[in-house]
Amino acid sequence: MLSMLNKCKLCPRECNVNRLNGELGFCKSSDKVIISRASLHLFEEPCVSGTKGSGTVFFSNCNLSCVFCQNHCISQEGLGMEVSIDRLSNIFLKLQEKGASNINLVTPTHYVPQIIESLILAKSKGLSIPILYNSNGYDSLDTINALDGYIDVYLPDLKYFNSKYSLKYSKSKDYFEKASIAIKEMYNQVGKVKFDENGLIKKGVIIRHLMLPGLLFDSKKIIDFIYNSFKDDVYISIMNQYTPMFKASNHEEINRPLNPLHYDILINYALDLGITNAFIQGSGSDSKDFVPDFKSFIGL
Repeated sequence: MLSMLNKCKLCPRECNVNRLNGELGFCKSSDKVIISRASLHLFEEPCVSGTKGSGTVFFSNCNLSCVFCQNHCISQEGLGMEVSIDRLSNIFLKLQEKGASNINLVTPTHYVPQIIESLILAKSKGLSIPILYNSNGYDSLDTINALDGYIDVYLPDLKYFNSKYSLKYSKSKDYFEKASIAIKEMYNQVGKVKFDENGLIKKGVIIRHLMLPGLLFDSKKIIDFIYNSFKDDVYISIMNQYTPMFKASNHEEINRPLNPLHYDILINYALDLGITNAFIQGSGSDSKDFVPDFKSFIGL
């Protein structure tokens, strides 16, 4: 599995660098896994967090470069600590021991081969809770195919429809093209959403869309795609928590909070389409208070 790092094509950027020899591509990751936080997290969708929390592992570095990233200190500045495959497997097990609803792999794309090795090891030691793949959506089809059988729930973002926005704000000219293909394969693998007796998700896909200021039309196109492709067999999480951070100040049009009226319009648009399986957020979600303190590492 680690041979996938020899000529890395884990994401659509296809850098083709030899990460086993220490070469770095766009995501600035070698063959060493860097994590920034591993803990129980209560601020996911209710069916993900449950009452005890989702067992989140935040991976450092990223294959996107979002100017508004709230986790920029780990995604683009590399904050974190190196862990071995064995150590990562034990972190999964410790989270399960603490009562985690699931193992939540946050921004995992560039570490998929190492994660698979860690999951195999952890499962051999008794890991049994659902595994969530929580990505920015910019995944290659080969990478998602490699995950078949290891992931129970896919939790991808679908950030943009129009490539002019994905290029401007995330340095990706083909974001929707690649993300839409990857998400369809995610659905092919795990199928319709299923919950356990406690209302926790155990199988399926939740597609997240963070609404950005001024992009109401683009958000509507995202909602159209999701509903036309999957109807109510997936859940949509429509988020209003955008907070201008990092380099958003360089872009006047998004250096401001989201207009609440636009969010309400988007919710009504989704309802009018016939969408019933969705999560929405109330007011007050757009706060820096919900951003984890990555500079104070929490690990197991």
